[in-house]
Amino acid sequence: MNFKGTAIRLKDTDLPRLGATIGVGEDEIHAVLDVEARGSGYDSQGRPAMLFEPHVFYRNLSGAERDKAVAQGLAYRNWKRNYPKDSYPRLERAMKINKEAALRSASWGLGQILGENFAMCEYNRAEEMVLAFTESEGSQLEAMVKFIIAAGLDDELRRHDWAGFARGYNGPGYKKNKYDVKLRQAYNKWSKIKDTEWKRGQAIDTLHKPSPGPETEPDKALANTTYPDDHWLVKLVKAIVEALSK
Repeated sequence: MNFKGTAIRLKDTDLPRLGATIGVGEDEIHAVLDVEARGSGYDSQGRPAMLFEPHVFYRNLSGAERDKAVAQGLAYRNWKRNYPKDSYPRLERAMKINKEAALRSASWGLGQILGENFAMCEYNRAEEMVLAFTESEGSQLEAMVKFIIAAGLDDELRRHDWAGFARGYNGPGYKKNKYDVKLRQAYNKWSKIKDTEWKRGQAIDTLHKPSPGPETEPDKALANTTYPDDHWLVKLVKAIVEALSK
């Protein structure tokens, strides 16, 4: 499997565009990216940022495959702080045992979304999600927003309930690492910075699946990948835009 795609970097307009789909501005998205995301969606070789988790691989295997992975040091029952500088060689070895299970057992992209959560991001398989992530950081951020919606954390974000959001995104140990405090501080910082010039109405026109096409063909990508008018996400954005225009 080739982990290198177009690797288009995040655009300034991606933040308000995707934030509008859940009724928040770019300041909230900036805060989440500052605290929960990596600084870049790609590594120095242009591959999606990735961290392979052997304890997750363990639970995604059974029988002879699990025994083989354990024997090779690629899987173990409990989490260990044992991460090489580059996780890709270990991932590629794991893929030889079970490709899909290996891809499900790594955290991917800007939001470090675990491959197991591909369905929450509206993908059919972990491999499909990873391939989309090779194309653009916009696809990675879009998946992160969809994960937030599927996890029921979009309302916490709209209310600026940073403790509630951190609890849902990071688990019960969020207080130890002060994720809620960091989110609040990041939001306060960004709320004092001028927002990107962007029309909220564009959210309706730009709701589309991640496109593998080059950045120079936006019209073609949008024409072929728009959501239908009766899609729940389009209805939500229309309601938000109507409310904001009153």
